[in-house]
Amino acid sequence: MGRFRFFLERTKTVRFVRFWLFLLLAVLLFAVLYGQVKPRQYELRLFDVAKETIRSPVTVEDKEATAKLKEEAAAKVADVYTLKKEYAENRVDLLSSLFAAIESVQREAEPDRSLGDMIAKLEERLPPEWLAYLSAAEWQRLLAASPEELKTAKEAALTAVHAVMSERISQAELDTARAEAAKELEYAALSPPLREAVAKLCRQAVIPNVVYDRAATEEKRRQAMDEVKPVKILQGQVIVEEGQFITNDVYRRLELVGLLESGRPSWTAAGLLVFVLLLLAPLISYFRTETTNEKLSLYTAIFALMMTTMALIRLLPSSGAVSIGYLVPAAFGPMLVRILLGERLAMMTTIIGAVCGSLLFNEEIGTAGAVSVSLIVYFLAGGLAGTFCLPKELAKANIWRAGVFVAAVNIVSLFSLLLLKNGRYSPTEIGLLVLMAAASGVFSAILTIGLLPVLEAAFGILSPLRLIELSNPNHPLLRKLLTEAPGTYHHSIMVANLAEAACEAIGADGLLARVACYYHDIGKTKRPRYFIENQIGGNPHDHLSPQLSKNIIIAHVADGVALLRKHRLPKEIIDIAEQHHGTTLLKYFYHKAREQTEFVSEAEFRYPGPKPQTKEAAVINIADSVEAAVRSLSNPSQEKIEKIVRSIIADRLQDNQLNECDITLKELELVARSLCETLNGVFHSRIEYPEVRKEKVKHA
Repeated sequence: MGRFRFFLERTKTVRFVRFWLFLLLAVLLFAVLYGQVKPRQYELRLFDVAKETIRSPVTVEDKEATAKLKEEAAAKVADVYTLKKEYAENRVDLLSSLFAAIESVQREAEPDRSLGDMIAKLEERLPPEWLAYLSAAEWQRLLAASPEELKTAKEAALTAVHAVMSERISQAELDTARAEAAKELEYAALSPPLREAVAKLCRQAVIPNVVYDRAATEEKRRQAMDEVKPVKILQGQVIVEEGQFITNDVYRRLELVGLLESGRPSWTAAGLLVFVLLLLAPLISYFRTETTNEKLSLYTAIFALMMTTMALIRLLPSSGAVSIGYLVPAAFGPMLVRILLGERLAMMTTIIGAVCGSLLFNEEIGTAGAVSVSLIVYFLAGGLAGTFCLPKELAKANIWRAGVFVAAVNIVSLFSLLLLKNGRYSPTEIGLLVLMAAASGVFSAILTIGLLPVLEAAFGILSPLRLIELSNPNHPLLRKLLTEAPGTYHHSIMVANLAEAACEAIGADGLLARVACYYHDIGKTKRPRYFIENQIGGNPHDHLSPQLSKNIIIAHVADGVALLRKHRLPKEIIDIAEQHHGTTLLKYFYHKAREQTEFVSEAEFRYPGPKPQTKEAAVINIADSVEAAVRSLSNPSQEKIEKIVRSIIADRLQDNQLNECDITLKELELVARSLCETLNGVFHSRIEYPEVRKEKVKHA
């Protein structure tokens, strides 16, 4: 119950610290990026003189200008008139009816009837408005015409009116159409007076045959308005030149793009906050399964260093087409994460850093708050190159090589981007860009090498580079072990070979296991003669009581831990040195004590522990005993080696020595196979060379 309560309290603490670390990351990102994305505003008034050239930061539609253009387009559309073809038929029918009336009056007229009586008769049969077409004299000419002349006049008039009315006739074209209708009668076989009367009648018959079509006119105007493209203020477009007056139109456009100070709230901060949360979401998911905050604290420090470096470089002056962003050592953050925390997290860091860097260094005109695709590609190429080109066996020379490789990748990606953009750059600009790309890779290596020991010391992180440095035989403790306890030194080397291969077989840290084995028995240097591998001649324990011998043997663990702490070795190595015997029983001295007295407590002859807490410690615990046991065999064979290996593993399981680490039975099987393979390679059978008889050489 107490352990469960401790676990809950510890979990709450971990989550609390993790929350504040993520909050710190979010605040850092927000603070660094906000200065780049926040909208710039000017304090300007109407008819002021612009002190600088102002460009639009965004692309927006100028709705007022668009509406004005639409109104102008609609005004230019002429009214639509529809041709009424029935009008021609109606006017022809009208003339036909009129001539029919004249013919009927002539037929019905008595021989002694005068023209006046005939006109009176005609007035009875025609509407008054028709009679107004001609004068009384002209009507008399028509009534006085012979039937043949009247027939000819009728046919000519109907043909002329029908021909003219078949075409579109607007009110403006009416006089022309009437004149054309009269002209059609010029070649008719009529007397001039009669032709004049018929021509006048034809002119009166011709009327406009098109009418205003409101629906068609509105549709045409709507189409004209739809064809008007929206007026847009483009991103980067000059709104006002330096020295130009702020007119009403300029002021309106400045207000439209949000460049005038106003009391309206800006949503940029909210957008950036959402953007930051999206960037941090993969990290939150990655660290969600961590039970401690050491890795997140270290990552926060690395990320803070990376963003601070970007912010400082952002302050440097940049001119022309050469962006200062190409100088950013974008690979040093991913390289540090790759070395200290792993490859997967380094890839995530590369992506996040590329997005943030491209947003921070986007210096294209009027593109604040947007990312630069070119810089994203450039930062991604350099960061991924730094992540993947670091070899497993890290060393400073390898980091330098990685920096050179990053510089080469930067230059290649830079040239590819320049070619894709098809930009025109001067040789000076190209040379400066190449120099910056190369410097970015070199600076990444310098920062990685310089910050690595600082971060290791500050957070107690054991990196592969640090492990390689500790594996150097010239390390004071290893030299001490070699000179004062050479047998133990050889034993440690053998155990290191066994443990490294076994750890790699189960996916554990083989390099950590190897280096830890070098130091796990360093405590034996205090009393080297009391350990069998260093004994030449007699055994001092033959003259000591089992209890005293036990104390000397067990003390080498505490002595080693004290020595390692004195030399400030990493905690992981100290822990393995403290756990490599667990709480195992010193069987030899325990049985020796039992032979001397019956009342002996087994607990007194056990190591104080703790038991192995990690897979590496468990493997070393097994390998240490296996190496000592196999070395004691006079004629080791594969069967004997395998029997010893499996018996020692079974003994550790039965003794509950592996209960506190997360190693599985399947992994123990892999460990057993690996140990057997390595030992069989060391203790393989050798050819017995024949003895060569030495003969005296006779001199001449």
